[in-house]
Amino acid sequence: MEQLILDLLSQNIVFLVAATLIVIIIFRGIKIVPQSQKYVVERFGRLHAVLGPGINFIVPFLDNVAHKISILERQLPNATQDAITKDNVLVQIDTSVFYRILEPEKTVYRIRDVDGAIATTVAGIVRAEIGKMDLDEVQSNRAQLISRIQESVEDAVDDWGIEVTRAEILDVNLDQATRDAMLQQLNAERARRAQVTEAEGQKRSVELAADAELYAAEQSAKARRIEAEAEAYATEVVAKAIKENGIEAAQYQVALKQVESLTALGQGEGKQTIVVPAQALEAFGDAFKLLKGVR
Repeated sequence: MEQLILDLLSQNIVFLVAATLIVIIIFRGIKIVPQSQKYVVERFGRLHAVLGPGINFIVPFLDNVAHKISILERQLPNATQDAITKDNVLVQIDTSVFYRILEPEKTVYRIRDVDGAIATTVAGIVRAEIGKMDLDEVQSNRAQLISRIQESVEDAVDDWGIEVTRAEILDVNLDQATRDAMLQQLNAERARRAQVTEAEGQKRSVELAADAELYAAEQSAKARRIEAEAEAYATEVVAKAIKENGIEAAQYQVALKQVESLTALGQGEGKQTIVVPAQALEAFGDAFKLLKGVR
């Protein structure tokens, strides 16, 4: 009886050991990988497989999950590095880089400190790119600079199984001496523009005055030309009349001028009484006769 009991106990112990072993094998052979991670599996110390999200099976005791890598996007701590622009201006660049791991096997076996390596790479690329640009270009073409930095960083970290998703330049700082020099330059530029504007205004004023004088001279010359043409026409008419009517036409013109002069003299203030010599009266008489004869 005792032997039977011992046999049953032995069988139960074996069963329990076997069940425990099966549970351990199942536990070690089934790996459930979260959506945000990938597992790197080694077999006898060498890379065997990379497990993606979901249920995965491995060989217990032969395969071992050596690394659990997060594939979420990461942000490096903000970094500040000094750089010298193409026109020899010292600037401080604040940068921030975002990346994520695409191939964990490369990241694990090719680089030890991935964050430090990316930060060092970014610092070197930023200094190199800033050195190709003048300060004004750095300030005005920041988007282009960011794009170039991101492309260069992507090429540099490609062997590490990393994708650089974003690279940002948070700020471009200058030392106080450079700021003061830039402020002086800005004030000088404003003063120059004001002087140029004032000079252009004065130039325009002179041009307008010259145009006005030229216009007045042209109008005066035109008036004199019209007056000269009128006088020439009148002279031509008189000459033609003299040619056709002889001396009578000339006497008529002289008599007409005498009458006009006498009329103008009589219209003046305080000059209503006019003493005319007898010879003048005879001339006027002849003129009146001529006028009467002409009419």
